[in-house]
Amino acid sequence: MKHVLAIVGDFYHDAELAKESFDRVVEPFIKDGRLQVVYTSVEQIEQNLVNSLASLPDLVVLFAEDRIDPQAAQVKQWMTAEAAEAIESYVAGGGAWLAWHSGLASYPEDGAYVRMLGGHFLSHPAEHSRVTYTPLPGTELGELGGAFAFMDEHYFVACDEANTTIFMRSSSTDGESTAGWYHMYGSGRVGCLTPAHLSEGLLMPQFIEVMRSLVAWCTNMIL
Repeated sequence: MKHVLAIVGDFYHDAELAKESFDRVVEPFIKDGRLQVVYTSVEQIEQNLVNSLASLPDLVVLFAEDRIDPQAAQVKQWMTAEAAEAIESYVAGGGAWLAWHSGLASYPEDGAYVRMLGGHFLSHPAEHSRVTYTPLPGTELGELGGAFAFMDEHYFVACDEANTTIFMRSSSTDGESTAGWYHMYGSGRVGCLTPAHLSEGLLMPQFIEVMRSLVAWCTNMIL
């Protein structure tokens, strides 16, 4: 059985909605006894990240940004340089990491975590818009179906495309960006996915299927 640690929820992103979405993603894996998920929060993991990684989960999913309270006068960030190095070491040694939506946001661009991801959040428009996500054929993730669209925060990201595999792109009236990529990192695996923010996208079957394919790749499971 594969063990997944899912760190979900932050100031702007609802933990319960993220759990509902991820529960749907992993439902078939749990039903056939191949996977188990433990949920936690940034506040809970902040104090015991190293111990949690030392237990060697098969995959860590992060749906939370670095800022604990982005509206505070002095913004606290949870990922220290030591935490980033522990994550990098865990993945390089054979672990797997999935940076999902806000898991790409506000982390130090010159730090070990972003270096491992091979990309990071740049910006999104002030207003939600209809974003079209287009899966790309010919990747290890298998058949991901056709394009789908929903109202979303359109994440624009920087991505080291020469050193990763792009499996999905995004477009809206605001422009185009990379929306999903994956690569090996040392002996481990890294996956990154930019959607979604609202329930319309997080619970959309097409999104669930794409996310499920990425989880399967990260954990080296067959769909």
